[in-house]
Amino acid sequence: MSMAVSSDSEVKAEPNVTPMIDVMLVLLIIFMLVVPAINAGFNAVPPQGQNLKPHPEEDADQVLGIDASGAYYLNKKPIKNEDLPTLLKAIYEARTEDKILFLKAHNQLKYEKVIDALDIAAKNGVRVTGMITDQIPGSRSLIETDNLSPMKAQGGKP
Repeated sequence: MSMAVSSDSEVKAEPNVTPMIDVMLVLLIIFMLVVPAINAGFNAVPPQGQNLKPHPEEDADQVLGIDASGAYYLNKKPIKNEDLPTLLKAIYEARTEDKILFLKAHNQLKYEKVIDALDIAAKNGVRVTGMITDQIPGSRSLIETDNLSPMKAQGGKP
């Protein structure tokens, strides 16, 4: 920190911004670490397959997630398992068309948990269920229209 000395006897008030910058850098680092974890929603490693359609990307798409412990997540937000029927009914009663639910479940989850979730969904307004899986690394879909172009896979336009 420098100090200006003047021949006058007047006092100069210069704010010391160094502590503020230090605090801002610490907050920046904290947010850089926390935000990706918040955006991830929940941890589930879906099963792998081939001949996969692209994952749902629209805001109107409803995605039900089930993690390895069997906890439910609706659109990446944790919900109580007993609240699932009520939430699904509220969402799908308001829709007149497009009653599709995408399901993303952890690959080590017992199949009965997936069937229970599908059963709850079917009883509460869901007409079609799509399962989200990951493409087997290094493979391409045998159906050419299902393969994403490299630009589209990165979120850009072809």
